Order: sequence, then C-alpha cells, then structure tokens
Amino acid sequence: MSDDITGTTAADIADSVRSLRDRGVLRAGNPLPPVRELAARLGVNRNTAVAAYRQLAQAGLVVSRGRAGTVVAGIEAVAQEGYAADTVLRDIGTGNPDPRRIPDPSRALVNIAGRPVLYGEPVIDRDLDDWARAWVAADLAADFRITITSGAVDAVERLLAQALMRDDAVALEDPCFLASIHTVRLGGYRAVAVPVDDEGMTVDGLRAALDAGVRAVICTPRAQNPTGASLSPERAAALRAVLADHPYVLIIEDDHFSMLSQRRYETLIGPDHRRFALVRSVSKFLGPDMCLAVAATDPETAERLAMRLSPGTTWVSHLLQRLALTQLTDDAVTAEVAAAATHYAERNAAFAERLRARGIDAPASDGLSLWIELPRSARTVAERLMRRGWLARTGDEFALDDRAEPSRHLRLTVHDLDDEDAATLVDDIVSAVR
Repeated sequence: MSDDITGTTAADIADSVRSLRDRGVLRAGNPLPPVRELAARLGVNRNTAVAAYRQLAQAGLVVSRGRAGTVVAGIEAVAQEGYAADTVLRDIGTGNPDPRRIPDPSRALVNIAGRPVLYGEPVIDRDLDDWARAWVAADLAADFRITITSGAVDAVERLLAQALMRDDAVALEDPCFLASIHTVRLGGYRAVAVPVDDEGMTVDGLRAALDAGVRAVICTPRAQNPTGASLSPERAAALRAVLADHPYVLIIEDDHFSMLSQRRYETLIGPDHRRFALVRSVSKFLGPDMCLAVAATDPETAERLAMRLSPGTTWVSHLLQRLALTQLTDDAVTAEVAAAATHYAERNAAFAERLRARGIDAPASDGLSLWIELPRSARTVAERLMRRGWLARTGDEFALDDRAEPSRHLRLTVHDLDDEDAATLVDDIVSAVR
C-alpha cells in the first residue's frame, strides 16, 4: 500500500495519502512507511516527507506513535458519562444527579415568556449577565467578562478552538473527566497528563506539562471527576506560582459542582494572568437538560468567543437563559439545591464509612460519586460485581495513558441507593475483592 503514495511536494504527498484513505486503500491502523524510506522512494528531501506527515497529523488523518511509527488514524471510541444502554444490571457508575433532587421547572416556565428576541440583539440576557457577574465576582481577582454557552463541554470546546491549533498540547488531569478526554481528542490536540492527588492537580505534574509546551490547562478546582479531589489553599497557591511565569497559557477551570460543593473555591487564576476562563454550568443542580454554562473570561478571550456566538447560529436560547435565571433567583429553588448538596454529601459519606469499616479505602470526597481504591485490579472486581447484578465503572476509563498499569479504582455513584441496597453493595464489593 505504501508503494501507492505519490508526490514531490509535501502537499502532493499528503493529498495522495488522503486519497488512498478515502478510497479505502489505507485503513485505520495501517502503518505508513518511515520518513527516510518514503523520501528515498519518492526522490524527495527528508524534510519534505516530514512536512507531509505533519500536515496529515494536523488534519487528524494520521497518528504518530513514536518509535512505533506513523499510522492511519481511526475514530477512537471514548467512554461517555451517563447510564449504560441496554443492560439489566443496576448501574452504579452513571455520574448522574438524583432526578428527585432536581428542582421542578414548571413554575418558572410560566414566568419566562416575553417578547421575541430577534437577530442583531444582544446574545446574552442582560439580567442573567448581571446575575452571573455577581456570582463569580467574589472568586476572580482579574478583570473578566461573561459569556453564556450551551453547557460546560461546549464552553471548553469553544475556548480551545479559539486559542489552539491541531496538535497543540493541552494539560489534562489524570485520571480525567471523560468529556474532557473526548473534547481534546476530537479537536486534534495532544493531551499531556498531570497527576491528581488528594489536593488536586500536582505541582510537579503541572510544571512538567508547562515544560512540555502546553498552551492550555484544564483544571477542576473542586469535586474533580472522577476522584472527587478539591484544590487546597496551599496547592492552589503553589500552582499559581508555577503559572506566574506562563501568563499567556490559557487556564480553563471547570467548576461544575459549584452550588453543590462542600468545599471552598480555590483557583489557579492569578490576578495578573492574561488568558483564563472560569466555567460554571447548571447541569448538576438544575439538571443535565439545562444546557447552559457561565464562562467568566479575560476580555480578549471574551471577544474571540463572541465571534463564535452570533445570533441564529450558536447563541444560547433566551428562553433557556430566562428559565435558568428565574430558577437561580428563586429562594425555593436555591433551598432545594442546598438540600440536594447536603443529601449528596451525607449519602456519600455514609457509604464511604461502610466501606472503611470493612477495610476498603474510601475517602468521603466532594462530588456526585466516590473514588474507591481496591487491593486488586478494578476490572476483576467489576466483573465479579456484574455477576451480582451491579454495573460499575473502573478507573481504566478515566486514564489518559493507555499504557498505564490496570487501574485499582472504581468510580461509584451511590447517592441514590437506600440503606438496604447500600449495605448489599458493600457486601458484594468486599466479596468481589476477596
């Protein structure tokens, strides 16, 4: 197949590979010839072949695997959040909020009707903009502007797109939120893993990522998914000190658990940092179907985002904006959110205590799920749990490095289990471990 590649310029060679791929001559996983071999066969300079492969990589058509060579790229399946489809098992790996804890929007829906919004009008509801500014003002020392997006994942995707090119490096927490893994891969960026411990993203890991040339850092300041870790004040200060020498690296903080969190917000964004975004979505407390997030960004980033949020194309519905604002300013709704926050914290803490009493390490961290460390392979335990009627997620799904050792962690969503089911699950986990 490599003999079919033709061309004397980088563009011609890249077009030839693209054509072979489109015609099915080259398929996903097929290796391309080494650069020196291809250059010699085509009678071109080695740098020409290198440039051709670089063009193909930037277009997402090939993947470089170091010493293993360059192969034709395929569509890699990435695990998704939410309930597993077509299973009779009790799903305890969803990462979902409890639907009984999501406020009913019926009363708010009655109050959002108003005059239609037309093309050319501001894309952000003025009252929501005012409310959002007050929401984040106490947490950001730097000057910022508000942008409204269709959820946190949409915000992250747009933020990366306005700042990066294909093959640019992005620092991600490891283990990592599934949507962040998917967004970075789909965008054609290179993920650089930064380990996470009990205090959040590690200082040495961030320093190494910056030395590797990352142009963006995606961090979860509290209730990190999947570990539940939150930044401590000391860790946040140390990370800001490292980032002080890199003011133009884009910092994206995904504060997804904001109103439900039991932890104080700590930030990587210093007062003099030039490129940043604090993203807060409403999906965890108003429901996943409320696809709306507030992004507080530096003014230049806000201008770039505004160009991608024109009326009639990618703006967020004003009806949705009004609905969110009506609920967020309703005392009864905010009381329900506060009660939900207490419920999640108490149920997770109680389950973690049950596990610890049986000899299994389970910190009662923040978030909708628990990150359970096991004395053996998580895959083995998950398979044994399946025989007992449970469907759990292993830490392997959240790992950035495919070559890493098999995970010894489970991410469990158990806040909706009653006491009897929780006790049964603990018994089954202990049996599966043994």
